[in-house]
Amino acid sequence: MSLIGNIILFAIKLWAGIVSNSVALIADAWHTLSDSVTSVIVLVGTKISAKPPDEEHPFGHGRSELIASIIIGVLLVVVAFSFVRESIVQLSEKESANFGTVAIVVTIISIVSKEIMAQLAIRYGKKVNSQPMIADGWHHRSDALSSVVILVGILIGSQFWWVDAVLGIAVGLLILVTAVEVLKNAINPLIGEAATEELLDRLIEISKTVTHEELHIHHIHVHTYGDHVELTFHIRLPGEMMLEDTHSITRKFVQAIREDLDIQATIYVNSLADFVKT
Repeated sequence: MSLIGNIILFAIKLWAGIVSNSVALIADAWHTLSDSVTSVIVLVGTKISAKPPDEEHPFGHGRSELIASIIIGVLLVVVAFSFVRESIVQLSEKESANFGTVAIVVTIISIVSKEIMAQLAIRYGKKVNSQPMIADGWHHRSDALSSVVILVGILIGSQFWWVDAVLGIAVGLLILVTAVEVLKNAINPLIGEAATEELLDRLIEISKTVTHEELHIHHIHVHTYGDHVELTFHIRLPGEMMLEDTHSITRKFVQAIREDLDIQATIYVNSLADFVKT
Protein backbone atom coordinates (compact mmCIF):
# COMPACT_ATOMS: atom_id res chain seq x y z
CA MET A 1 0.00 0.00 0.00
CA SER A 2 2.83 2.39 0.87
CA LEU A 3 4.73 1.70 -2.33
CA ILE A 4 1.76 2.11 -4.66
CA GLY A 5 0.29 5.09 -2.80
CA ASN A 6 3.60 6.95 -2.58
CA ILE A 7 4.45 6.50 -6.27
CA ILE A 8 1.03 7.86 -7.27
CA LEU A 9 1.29 10.78 -4.82
CA PHE A 10 4.82 11.56 -5.99
CA ALA A 11 3.69 11.88 -9.62
CA ILE A 12 0.69 14.07 -8.73
CA LYS A 13 2.62 16.35 -6.34
CA LEU A 14 5.58 16.69 -8.70
CA TRP A 15 3.24 17.73 -11.51
CA ALA A 16 1.47 20.23 -9.25
CA GLY A 17 4.83 21.61 -8.08
CA ILE A 18 6.09 22.10 -11.63
CA VAL A 19 2.82 23.76 -12.71
CA SER A 20 2.92 26.06 -9.65
CA ASN A 21 6.70 26.65 -9.82
CA SER A 22 6.76 25.71 -6.12
CA VAL A 23 9.99 24.43 -4.57
CA ALA A 24 8.01 23.45 -1.47
CA LEU A 25 5.63 21.23 -3.45
CA ILE A 26 8.46 19.71 -5.51
CA ALA A 27 10.44 19.05 -2.34
CA ASP A 28 7.36 17.50 -0.76
CA ALA A 29 6.98 15.28 -3.84
CA TRP A 30 10.53 13.96 -3.48
CA HIS A 31 9.89 13.46 0.23
CA THR A 32 6.97 11.25 -0.77
CA LEU A 33 9.16 9.29 -3.20
CA SER A 34 11.69 8.76 -0.41
CA ASP A 35 8.86 7.06 1.49
CA SER A 36 8.77 4.44 -1.27
CA VAL A 37 12.47 3.79 -0.75
CA THR A 38 11.97 3.40 3.00
CA SER A 39 9.07 1.02 2.41
CA VAL A 40 11.40 -1.19 0.35
CA ILE A 41 13.97 -1.01 3.16
CA VAL A 42 11.30 -2.02 5.67
CA LEU A 43 10.34 -5.03 3.54
CA VAL A 44 13.96 -6.15 3.16
CA GLY A 45 14.80 -5.52 6.83
CA THR A 46 11.72 -7.39 8.05
CA LYS A 47 12.46 -10.32 5.72
CA ILE A 48 16.05 -10.61 6.97
CA SER A 49 15.06 -10.24 10.63
CA ALA A 50 12.67 -13.18 10.29
CA LYS A 51 15.52 -15.55 9.43
CA PRO A 52 16.23 -18.08 12.19
CA PRO A 53 19.53 -18.16 14.14
CA ASP A 54 22.53 -19.76 12.47
CA GLU A 55 26.18 -20.45 13.31
CA GLU A 56 27.29 -16.91 12.47
CA HIS A 57 24.29 -15.26 14.13
CA PRO A 58 23.34 -17.37 17.17
CA PHE A 59 20.92 -14.72 18.46
CA GLY A 60 19.03 -14.44 15.20
CA HIS A 61 18.82 -11.57 12.72
CA GLY A 62 16.41 -9.29 14.59
CA ARG A 63 18.78 -6.31 14.68
CA SER A 64 18.60 -6.04 10.89
CA GLU A 65 15.35 -4.16 11.55
CA LEU A 66 17.29 -1.58 13.56
CA ILE A 67 19.81 -1.26 10.73
CA ALA A 68 16.89 -0.70 8.35
CA SER A 69 15.59 2.06 10.63
CA ILE A 70 19.03 3.73 10.63
CA ILE A 71 19.07 3.70 6.82
CA ILE A 72 15.61 5.33 6.84
CA GLY A 73 16.82 7.97 9.29
CA VAL A 74 19.90 8.79 7.19
CA LEU A 75 17.76 9.11 4.06
CA LEU A 76 15.47 11.52 5.91
CA VAL A 77 18.45 13.65 6.94
CA VAL A 78 19.67 13.84 3.33
CA VAL A 79 16.20 14.78 2.10
CA ALA A 80 15.80 17.43 4.82
CA PHE A 81 19.10 19.18 4.03
CA SER A 82 18.30 19.06 0.31
CA PHE A 83 14.98 20.87 0.87
CA VAL A 84 16.56 23.51 3.09
CA ARG A 85 19.35 24.15 0.57
CA GLU A 86 16.92 24.55 -2.35
CA SER A 87 14.71 26.88 -0.32
CA ILE A 88 17.66 29.09 0.65
CA VAL A 89 18.60 29.37 -3.04
CA GLN A 90 15.03 30.35 -3.85
CA LEU A 91 15.08 33.03 -1.16
CA SER A 92 18.35 34.46 -2.43
CA GLU A 93 17.00 34.65 -5.98
CA LYS A 94 13.62 36.01 -4.79
CA GLU A 95 11.62 33.40 -6.69
CA SER A 96 7.91 33.09 -5.95
CA ALA A 97 5.39 30.33 -6.63
CA ASN A 98 2.12 30.58 -8.55
CA PHE A 99 -0.27 28.62 -6.38
CA GLY A 100 -3.71 27.76 -7.73
CA THR A 101 -6.62 25.35 -7.29
CA VAL A 102 -4.50 22.43 -8.50
CA ALA A 103 -1.96 22.94 -5.71
CA ILE A 104 -4.70 23.17 -3.05
CA VAL A 105 -6.53 20.01 -4.20
CA VAL A 106 -3.32 17.97 -4.56
CA THR A 107 -2.07 19.06 -1.14
CA ILE A 108 -5.35 18.11 0.57
CA ILE A 109 -5.28 14.68 -1.12
CA SER A 110 -1.70 14.25 0.11
CA ILE A 111 -2.55 15.15 3.71
CA VAL A 112 -5.44 12.69 3.93
CA SER A 113 -3.62 9.86 2.12
CA LYS A 114 -0.39 10.16 4.09
CA GLU A 115 -2.12 10.30 7.46
CA ILE A 116 -4.07 7.12 6.59
CA MET A 117 -0.77 5.43 5.67
CA ALA A 118 0.82 6.67 8.90
CA GLN A 119 -2.02 5.34 11.04
CA LEU A 120 -1.88 1.92 9.38
CA ALA A 121 1.91 1.60 9.56
CA ILE A 122 2.27 2.78 13.18
CA ARG A 123 -0.67 0.72 14.42
CA TYR A 124 0.49 -2.47 12.72
CA GLY A 125 4.12 -1.79 13.62
CA LYS A 126 3.19 -1.66 17.30
CA LYS A 127 1.07 -4.79 16.93
CA VAL A 128 3.94 -6.87 15.53
CA ASN A 129 6.67 -4.93 17.43
CA SER A 130 8.40 -3.79 14.21
CA GLN A 131 10.59 -0.71 14.75
CA PRO A 132 11.18 -0.11 11.00
CA MET A 133 7.45 -0.18 10.29
CA ILE A 134 6.82 2.33 13.08
CA ALA A 135 9.64 4.48 11.69
CA ASP A 136 8.06 4.22 8.25
CA GLY A 137 4.75 5.33 9.77
CA TRP A 138 6.36 8.42 11.25
CA HIS A 139 7.94 9.05 7.86
CA HIS A 140 4.42 9.08 6.39
CA ARG A 141 3.23 11.41 9.16
CA SER A 142 6.12 13.81 8.58
CA ASP A 143 5.00 13.98 4.96
CA ALA A 144 1.42 14.69 6.04
CA LEU A 145 2.60 17.43 8.42
CA SER A 146 4.76 19.00 5.74
CA SER A 147 1.75 19.02 3.42
CA VAL A 148 -0.29 20.77 6.12
CA VAL A 149 2.38 23.46 6.35
CA ILE A 150 2.39 23.80 2.57
CA LEU A 151 -1.41 24.08 2.47
CA VAL A 152 -1.31 26.96 4.95
CA GLY A 153 1.34 28.62 2.83
CA ILE A 154 -0.68 28.18 -0.34
CA LEU A 155 -3.64 29.94 1.25
CA ILE A 156 -1.53 32.98 2.15
CA GLY A 157 1.09 32.68 -0.58
CA SER A 158 -0.42 35.33 -2.83
CA GLN A 159 0.36 38.00 -0.24
CA PHE A 160 4.05 37.21 0.34
CA TRP A 161 6.53 36.21 -2.40
CA TRP A 162 8.82 34.48 0.08
CA VAL A 163 6.21 32.09 1.54
CA ASP A 164 7.12 29.13 -0.69
CA ALA A 165 10.83 29.29 0.17
CA VAL A 166 10.12 29.64 3.90
CA LEU A 167 7.76 26.67 3.69
CA GLY A 168 10.50 24.64 2.02
CA ILE A 169 12.79 25.37 4.97
CA ALA A 170 10.00 24.52 7.44
CA VAL A 171 9.33 21.21 5.69
CA GLY A 172 13.04 20.38 5.77
CA LEU A 173 13.27 21.09 9.50
CA LEU A 174 10.17 18.97 10.20
CA ILE A 175 11.73 16.06 8.33
CA LEU A 176 15.02 16.56 10.18
CA VAL A 177 13.25 16.33 13.56
CA THR A 178 11.59 13.08 12.43
CA ALA A 179 14.97 11.74 11.25
CA VAL A 180 16.59 12.43 14.61
CA GLU A 181 13.78 10.57 16.41
CA VAL A 182 14.01 7.59 14.06
CA LEU A 183 17.80 7.40 14.43
CA LYS A 184 17.60 7.73 18.21
CA ASN A 185 15.08 4.88 18.52
CA ALA A 186 17.23 2.63 16.33
CA ILE A 187 20.70 3.46 17.63
CA ASN A 188 19.93 3.25 21.36
CA PRO A 189 19.12 -0.51 21.31
CA LEU A 190 22.23 -1.17 19.21
CA ILE A 191 24.48 0.69 21.65
CA GLY A 192 22.72 -0.90 24.62
CA GLU A 193 20.12 0.49 26.97
CA ALA A 194 19.85 0.38 30.73
CA ALA A 195 17.13 -1.77 32.24
CA THR A 196 13.99 0.16 33.09
CA GLU A 197 12.63 0.45 36.61
CA GLU A 198 9.56 -1.45 35.41
CA LEU A 199 11.71 -4.40 34.32
CA LEU A 200 13.60 -4.47 37.62
CA ASP A 201 10.35 -4.36 39.60
CA ARG A 202 8.93 -7.19 37.51
CA LEU A 203 12.06 -9.32 38.03
CA ILE A 204 11.78 -8.82 41.77
CA GLU A 205 8.14 -9.88 41.68
CA ILE A 206 8.98 -12.98 39.63
CA SER A 207 11.84 -13.88 41.99
CA LYS A 208 9.41 -14.04 44.90
CA THR A 209 7.52 -16.82 43.13
CA VAL A 210 10.59 -19.08 42.87
CA THR A 211 12.30 -18.64 46.26
CA HIS A 212 11.92 -17.05 49.68
CA GLU A 213 15.51 -15.82 49.49
CA GLU A 214 16.24 -12.14 48.83
CA LEU A 215 18.14 -12.32 45.54
CA HIS A 216 19.51 -8.73 45.40
CA ILE A 217 19.17 -8.50 41.60
CA HIS A 218 21.86 -6.24 40.11
CA HIS A 219 24.20 -5.68 37.14
CA ILE A 220 21.37 -6.02 34.62
CA HIS A 221 22.14 -6.00 30.88
CA VAL A 222 19.41 -6.08 28.24
CA HIS A 223 20.28 -7.23 24.71
CA THR A 224 17.55 -6.72 22.10
CA TYR A 225 17.54 -8.65 18.82
CA GLY A 226 14.23 -7.64 17.27
CA ASP A 227 11.53 -9.74 18.93
CA HIS A 228 14.16 -11.83 20.71
CA VAL A 229 15.50 -10.35 23.97
CA GLU A 230 18.42 -11.69 25.99
CA LEU A 231 18.79 -10.64 29.63
CA THR A 232 21.83 -11.11 31.85
CA PHE A 233 22.04 -10.16 35.51
CA HIS A 234 23.60 -11.11 38.84
CA ILE A 235 21.94 -12.37 42.01
CA ARG A 236 23.31 -13.01 45.51
CA LEU A 237 22.73 -16.18 47.54
CA PRO A 238 24.13 -17.42 50.86
CA GLY A 239 27.69 -18.76 50.47
CA GLU A 240 26.88 -21.90 52.45
CA MET A 241 24.01 -22.85 50.13
CA MET A 242 24.47 -26.16 48.28
CA LEU A 243 25.29 -25.92 44.58
CA GLU A 244 22.29 -28.07 43.78
CA ASP A 245 20.00 -25.59 45.55
CA THR A 246 21.46 -22.54 43.79
CA HIS A 247 21.09 -24.32 40.46
CA SER A 248 17.46 -25.14 41.24
CA ILE A 249 16.67 -21.50 42.10
CA THR A 250 18.33 -20.07 38.99
CA ARG A 251 16.74 -22.69 36.72
CA LYS A 252 13.26 -21.92 38.07
CA PHE A 253 13.97 -18.17 37.82
CA VAL A 254 15.07 -18.46 34.17
CA GLN A 255 11.98 -20.49 33.32
CA ALA A 256 9.65 -18.06 35.11
CA ILE A 257 11.17 -15.08 33.26
CA ARG A 258 10.75 -16.87 29.94
CA GLU A 259 7.11 -17.68 30.66
CA ASP A 260 6.22 -14.27 32.11
CA LEU A 261 8.27 -11.87 29.92
CA ASP A 262 9.21 -14.01 26.90
CA ILE A 263 12.86 -13.16 27.63
CA GLN A 264 15.82 -15.55 27.70
CA ALA A 265 17.82 -14.87 30.88
CA THR A 266 21.34 -15.79 31.92
CA ILE A 267 22.00 -15.49 35.65
CA TYR A 268 25.34 -15.19 37.44
CA VAL A 269 25.35 -16.09 41.15
CA ASN A 270 27.41 -14.09 43.68
CA SER A 271 28.07 -15.20 47.25
CA LEU A 272 26.11 -13.10 49.70
CA ALA A 273 28.80 -13.69 52.32
CA ASP A 274 31.48 -12.19 50.05
CA PHE A 275 29.20 -9.21 49.35
CA VAL A 276 28.69 -8.56 53.08
CA LYS A 277 32.49 -8.65 53.68
CA THR A 278 33.13 -6.09 50.94
